[in-house]
Amino acid sequence: MSVTELRPRTPAETALVSLAEATGSGEDARRAAIEALRREGLPHRRIEAWHYTDLRNLMGRRLGKDQAIEALAAKEAGEAETVLSPLVAGSTVVDLDAPERASAPEGATIVAGDELADWHESPNHLDRPVDTVRLVNAAFGARAATLAVAAKTELAAPIELRSGIGAQSHSAVRVSVGDGSKATFVERVEGGGSPAPSSAVSHLSIGDGAEVLWVIDQTKGEAAAHLGQLNVSVGADATFKLFLLNAGGQLVRQEVHAVTRGEGSEIVMRGVNLLEKDQHVDVTTTLRHTHPNTTATETFRNVLMGGHGVFQGMIKVAREAQKTDAKMACNTLLLSEDGDFSAKPELEIFADDVQCGHGATAGEINQDHLFYLMSRGIPAAQAKALLVKAFVDEMVEELEIDEALGEALTAKIDAWLEKSH
Repeated sequence: MSVTELRPRTPAETALVSLAEATGSGEDARRAAIEALRREGLPHRRIEAWHYTDLRNLMGRRLGKDQAIEALAAKEAGEAETVLSPLVAGSTVVDLDAPERASAPEGATIVAGDELADWHESPNHLDRPVDTVRLVNAAFGARAATLAVAAKTELAAPIELRSGIGAQSHSAVRVSVGDGSKATFVERVEGGGSPAPSSAVSHLSIGDGAEVLWVIDQTKGEAAAHLGQLNVSVGADATFKLFLLNAGGQLVRQEVHAVTRGEGSEIVMRGVNLLEKDQHVDVTTTLRHTHPNTTATETFRNVLMGGHGVFQGMIKVAREAQKTDAKMACNTLLLSEDGDFSAKPELEIFADDVQCGHGATAGEINQDHLFYLMSRGIPAAQAKALLVKAFVDEMVEELEIDEALGEALTAKIDAWLEKSH
């Protein structure tokens, strides 16, 4: 008989397990997730997928056992509920903690569920045998609501999903969009300043010929930690567009995993990461092309006034996915010596008739562009601000999204830039 000795857990890992045990009911599926969290612990830099985000160490700096107990006590005492006004007037707002309260728009249905995230296999082949984000989400008992849009339906206004609102909020949702439909979803990740993490796991299935825009608007509190994951399946001749905005949170990991499920699939991803002092924001993506004649463009723009940013992007092309056209770029403006950025774009290609490329840049504001504006009478500070704004606003413009939604996202970016300068 052999006995496997577990590595001693750090105070942060112990506190996280204790919080999970004290949250929600004790059904078998959740107990299994808690035991896996106890056994596996948090990932560290020797795990390739978490090399730049040593979660065990980073969480340890923010979450000690005493802090966890205090955070739980505050929750049990009843924290003030975060009230969000819609990002766009007329939107349907769905609180994922109570989806049954939402009134679904015509052509859509919303049903509360009891299914936990499946953490047994990771969509990122460089991760551990278990999926870290889903494991935390399941251990805290997040049950996935189901939101379905019928075939050949065009939603007149966005559906806004309240996700990760407040300290220790954990949410999950499964969204399906029928063949030939068109819909916009806005995932709101706001509020909360607890060092204990919130989490959000979303699954999106896009039917053949459908078009979906998914916006992630993450502006957590300055001391907050958040783990997010979006998993997307794109049908034949369907289009998936993503806009990701990170403008808050002290420790954030947002994963996006997309796979094509038919010929003619198109994936368009744009993102803006805005970082200040002491923030650590990690965006990790995988795009898997499994069918021929599919396209993808992925571009992230990052502005650092401090903190540490991470981008890990993987494009994987299967042997059967001939005629794939996929490109990925990560561009970073370093506006302070206190900020640094780690970029790891990757290609894994098994087909021989493809057009794929990736790249990453980092640097300061182009001095020629700055001189051009100043030579026309624009003060240096204003000229610098205009260049930074143009750098990030381009990501919103390239998606060609609804005017009201675009203006709302641009206003959020402008507010951050004004505050940071």
